[in-house]
Amino acid sequence: MRPDSFNASEFAQFERDGYVIARGLAAPTTVERMAELARHYLAAQSGPLEYEADVNYPGAPASRDAPGGRTVRRLLQAYARDAAFREWATSPLLVNRLRQLLGPEIELSQAHHNCIMTKDPSYSSITSWHQDIRYWAFERPELVSVWLALGREHRENGCLLLLPGTHAISFTAERLDDAKFLRPDREQNKTLLRTLVAAELDAGDVLFFHCRLFHAAGHNQTAATKYSVVFTYHASGNRPVAGTRSAALPGIALPA
Repeated sequence: MRPDSFNASEFAQFERDGYVIARGLAAPTTVERMAELARHYLAAQSGPLEYEADVNYPGAPASRDAPGGRTVRRLLQAYARDAAFREWATSPLLVNRLRQLLGPEIELSQAHHNCIMTKDPSYSSITSWHQDIRYWAFERPELVSVWLALGREHRENGCLLLLPGTHAISFTAERLDDAKFLRPDREQNKTLLRTLVAAELDAGDVLFFHCRLFHAAGHNQTAATKYSVVFTYHASGNRPVAGTRSAALPGIALPA
């Protein structure tokens, strides 16, 4: 079992790069239980869920009625689905690390991520370069997402791609398009894109990343669906803005 905290080198990497990977953090039995549940929910189309057709990203079906239109992208509300997800989301293996990054009192957001991400081999879309905070509304842009791989995640099946250090850069409007995706045609961005890192994971590996870190993902070019469990956390004093999607569901205060 790994220690339930980041060492000095890991903490420094997160501060510098906006992400850090904890290898083999989840036990094989934990991973297999959640993977079994994910496969069951996907086969049953068990809601709430989001379809690839809903996001209108490159490669996604044009509508729910088009070929592949009922391809699931995310199985939503993972925390409420089963105790296996709740136990993982509140595990000291995560919570103690998150306290190092966010402070002593933290909450899990039920309004953002809180899902099982699925990437289908036939109809998975491309996710362009973006920051998650672009559509979240909190008093401060200081949240951390925790991405658990339930199987192998490499370039060929659409693992996350990261631009290290972008959580600490201020981007002017002309570097982004109307939807706040990074514009690859801008010279400054071209230079930045050469720093790309693929967050390749094996089952049980966990990626911690800042909400301002630019990231993207490609198609799943293999024959198997990829599954990941993702939760997002914030300091209890960093409140969601009233009346926004971020405040639509109550946060889950994590145990001291």
